[in-house]
Amino acid sequence: MPGQVHKHHHIAKVLADEIRAGVHSDGSRLPGEHALTGRFGVSRTTVRQALNVLGEQGLIATHAGIGSFVTFDGTPLDNRLGWTQALAEQGTELTTEILRFETVTDDVLAAELGLDASEFIALDRVRRLPGGDGVSLERSRVPAVGPLAGLPGRGLAGGSLNKALIAAGRVADSGEARIAVAGISGSDAAVLHRSPGESFLHLSQVFRAADGSVVEQVSSLLDPSRFQLHVRTTGRGGLV
Repeated sequence: MPGQVHKHHHIAKVLADEIRAGVHSDGSRLPGEHALTGRFGVSRTTVRQALNVLGEQGLIATHAGIGSFVTFDGTPLDNRLGWTQALAEQGTELTTEILRFETVTDDVLAAELGLDASEFIALDRVRRLPGGDGVSLERSRVPAVGPLAGLPGRGLAGGSLNKALIAAGRVADSGEARIAVAGISGSDAAVLHRSPGESFLHLSQVFRAADGSVVEQVSSLLDPSRFQLHVRTTGRGGLV
């Protein structure tokens, strides 16, 4: 077994090889965290780090507590874990344009999330096709607490907000999501280079750490021709 620092990379490689070999088929669930900790003899934190690596590779999407997966042509996608890479693997080359990266105060969002502090790291990004048309507009809000305070001034390691969260020890353990289909506003249409009123998927997600604290809130607009929501159930409507 590799050294402690590299354990989660070893686990991710083992699981990635199994996924590519068809041991874990498309749409199926990996064994749970408890089963993986027993199999590899590591902590839940190490398992979560390994799952994050798989997510960044576009192989899985993990939403503990929700059981819903965002997919494109059968490839699990997550707006926090590598949409650009996953779409590229499907032959869709995207560019990412950062529209905003700064610390903001949002009392309304803080109240909605039940937070005492109202300072957030705001990161707004648009993903574009080669012709310039936007396929997604994502607005991420991260509580500006602990080592994350001042993040815009330091910048993102490797351009990844998810990596910055992991480095700060802010690992999502559960989440919830709301989705609707509605026309986009004139201002959003201008950013996306699309037509006002064009139908887009409106996805709102809140990710929480194991202690229930908010890790990230994300509001996304997604081109329904590129993204779709896939929900699997067991028994009488139980989400998996």
